[in-house]
Amino acid sequence: MTAERARITVFDTTLRDGEQSPGCSMNHQEKLRLAHQLDRLGVDVIEAGFPIASDGDFEAVRGIAAIVRRPIIAALARACRPDIERAWEALKDAARARIHVFLATSDIHLQYKLRITRDECVVQARDAVRFAKSLCSDVEFSPEDATRTDPDFLCRVLQAVAEAGATTLNIPDTVGYTMPSEFAELITMIRQRVPGIEKVTISAHCHNDLGLAVANALAAVAAGARQVECTINGIGERAGNASLEEIVMAMRVRPDRYPYETGVISEQLFSASQVLSEITGVPVQPNKAITGRNAFAHEAGIHQDGILKNPLTYEIMTPQSVGVPDSKLVLGKHSGRHALGIRCEQLGYEFDRRALDDIYRRFVRLADKIKHVEDHHLLELIRDTHKPSASATPLIEPTTQGVPIEPIPLSIAAAANSVAHEPVRQFPMAPQTNEFGAPLPVPAEHNHHEQEDYLWGV
Repeated sequence: MTAERARITVFDTTLRDGEQSPGCSMNHQEKLRLAHQLDRLGVDVIEAGFPIASDGDFEAVRGIAAIVRRPIIAALARACRPDIERAWEALKDAARARIHVFLATSDIHLQYKLRITRDECVVQARDAVRFAKSLCSDVEFSPEDATRTDPDFLCRVLQAVAEAGATTLNIPDTVGYTMPSEFAELITMIRQRVPGIEKVTISAHCHNDLGLAVANALAAVAAGARQVECTINGIGERAGNASLEEIVMAMRVRPDRYPYETGVISEQLFSASQVLSEITGVPVQPNKAITGRNAFAHEAGIHQDGILKNPLTYEIMTPQSVGVPDSKLVLGKHSGRHALGIRCEQLGYEFDRRALDDIYRRFVRLADKIKHVEDHHLLELIRDTHKPSASATPLIEPTTQGVPIEPIPLSIAAAANSVAHEPVRQFPMAPQTNEFGAPLPVPAEHNHHEQEDYLWGV
């Protein structure tokens, strides 16, 4: 019997930390719209804002708390009475509320930003959590810049706030400084040295200044953290936060390494990404993992050939598993005959091998000059090459002349592909091996022309 997987709480801070990205601020209605999408996505906690920051933020948090009822609604507060009172005022109508208190603990922050001593820091953190607890049963505490804090002092602060009633201890890598193995060691140390730690949830909040936010978050989970703080599309201060979609799908695709469950409905990931991009006006980078427009797009001939025969050759998850409608084959200079022939058929032309070779040579020369060959380019090339020719058999009346069309959806291309294969699973199966542990060959029927096409565009 398979052991039950540990449940990881997904704490989304797109509406708070994510909104702090330059140019990504949202008004009340935009925040409410995104909160509804996060609810559909299935996140456990929505950090709706920083109520003391402005009247607009206060109203947005209060509105979300009153309307979005399933997830926990959290509000951020500095470790001082006015912030905490303002946060509670915004949250008090929530079905499930959390006050999130933070205070810097690294020496550089204590000396230059807060100008307080370590002893004063402990007292302030403890008293703030105690006051928050008197208002709300669910209190989270974050020692800002924890990864640059003296470990002994960090444990001292965490023990004080745990004794004061904190239910979640969040460990922020505020400036994206730590390495995955180092962060795992920090989480392990906290679990070993802080009395009563087993009664609270350990959380990780990672920034991406060195491009390691997701790796650090996963390392923390493997070391015993049971909450991850993240954002849609990884937006946030400076280089951003750990990307929610990347963390969730890493655990979904690799349960052998990360045997954990989340409540996230992965089919809603792409919709959440698109809603956020529309609201902020900030596009997702094309090569962004999971939600970028190229995440399931293929241009190289060797990739297109494999994808047409079985998508698992180059896709470790189906696009549908994250809410993307389909894979796409992009016609460019790296494309092969296989994809080109299928595109021609979709446009209404079926060529014999010699004619397709002729079209393909001209296509490659054209693709060397332009980034992507759109349908109207291909139709002009076909008509210039064969006017008309017995080797080109019209299948349908083309209606796309002069109008750029989206790249080929894989489902359409696969329907035109004569090579049958088993239904595609969301994630690849483990490789099959013989009795000695050596991988078994995958059966395939390649004729001379398929092999030749396979080598194009490597």
